[in-house]
Amino acid sequence: MQAKYLRLILGDQLNPMHSWFQKINTDVVYVIAELHQEASYTKHHSQKITAFFAAMNDFAKQLENMGHRVCYLTLDDTEKYQNLTELIKALTIDHASESFTFQRPDEYRLRVQLNAMSGLLDIPVYETDSEHFLLPFDELAEHFQVATHVRMEKFYRYMRKRFAILMNGEKPVGDAWNFDANNRQSFKKDDLKFIPKPLIFDNPAENYLLRINKHKIKTIGRESTNVDYAINRQQSLTLLQFFCQHQLANFGNFQDAMTLASPYAYSLYHSRLSFSLNCKMISPAEVIQAALLAYDDGNGKISLSQVEGFIRQILGWREYVRGMYWANMPNYSEQNFLAAKRDLPDFFWNAKTHMQCLKSAISQSLEHAYAHHIQRLMITGNFALLAGIDPKQVDEWYLGIYIDAIEWVELPNTRSMALFADGGWVATKPYAASGNYINKMSDYCKSCRYNVKEKVGANACPLNSLYWNFIDQHYDKFSSNHRMSFPLRNWDKMAPAKKIEIKAHAEMLLSKLSSGS
Repeated sequence: MQAKYLRLILGDQLNPMHSWFQKINTDVVYVIAELHQEASYTKHHSQKITAFFAAMNDFAKQLENMGHRVCYLTLDDTEKYQNLTELIKALTIDHASESFTFQRPDEYRLRVQLNAMSGLLDIPVYETDSEHFLLPFDELAEHFQVATHVRMEKFYRYMRKRFAILMNGEKPVGDAWNFDANNRQSFKKDDLKFIPKPLIFDNPAENYLLRINKHKIKTIGRESTNVDYAINRQQSLTLLQFFCQHQLANFGNFQDAMTLASPYAYSLYHSRLSFSLNCKMISPAEVIQAALLAYDDGNGKISLSQVEGFIRQILGWREYVRGMYWANMPNYSEQNFLAAKRDLPDFFWNAKTHMQCLKSAISQSLEHAYAHHIQRLMITGNFALLAGIDPKQVDEWYLGIYIDAIEWVELPNTRSMALFADGGWVATKPYAASGNYINKMSDYCKSCRYNVKEKVGANACPLNSLYWNFIDQHYDKFSSNHRMSFPLRNWDKMAPAKKIEIKAHAEMLLSKLSSGS
């Protein structure tokens, strides 16, 4: 099958609205491939791989139905090729192609790999935009510089003004840019009955699962013969509308809350649109517009703080982490400001721990390939920070376990926000917390074998001594950070004997990490 023009579509480039697809050109063949390289560069959650393969296959069928020529390759077809490079070289020869074009990858490693094709092929190689993000790629350098702190709030306000979102001229709607202070509620008993049942899809995945097992792709998490998440644009739009109708009205209030007391504890008021967005089945612009429309048409049912909190994540944080990623690669993945080097505990892979907060967040992640942002940051991330876990191992876990995890969004969230491994490029202080924060924002502590009020002893919450040990261990590095002055002063005020007792208890816990404390 000859193809004058060969075009590659990666698994996170499933955008039917891309300009490529607006006209039919029978001289073009689109390549979509299940790759051993992509399925194995880290140990992924089984449901993550099946979701990607299901979405890719669905997209290939969409394009064929539109009249495009598509070359869809399964793991069976690609197993003979060492990597993506070898596959493309073979395909350009087989199709007698006169040029090869790819959309700019969102991952640094893939962009390097594909840009290198220009020196390996005897035909022209072109890179084009993915037409997904709000801020053009060529403008990132105007806002983000290497190894430099960029205040997210400043960037967010710029984006609000540039795209005229929630603005009255030059002023923000409601005369405030940010309502984050209003969005820190925990669930009370009467709140639980209103948590909506999540919208779940039933996309067959048995064939993909069989292929994954046939090719001995190593995975983690619960296997499933169905994909619960949206795998195409139509399902993604349906999920978006469901969120706007049933979840947005309480999203801001409870976006940081956690609970065990609901059958829908893993979804709560979160949209679960991240997989759809990161695979580009829907765009950030249309997600924002849908939320704004729901706010405008809601007759007051959706408050400004709810819609602003959601838009801040899409317009602000998501675009921000992309900019930080590209400004700091490839050195981003080498940052380890706190010199953390302990191994990731075994319980991150099996949830066998007596700490209820970690048990809940990890078991949920293994079950659903999903956890919301506070579970990722303040439960698993906070523990990894306090325990001094090697950032490379933490990166691999986050990148593998979550269905929406792609390096451009995972790395800044892990290295910077969770682990403070960048030393302050993103956050101005480490997001470290004792058990008190967990108790404030969840009901985990109520059913935990440990006492959140105690710092030492067999029944003491491990997070308490680990927190103060963390403060002591990095005292010198934090002493010049005014945002850390409060915990440093509290540590200074403690009696010397108490400090010794806390540090000894923390060291004992750290020495037994693999036993699942």
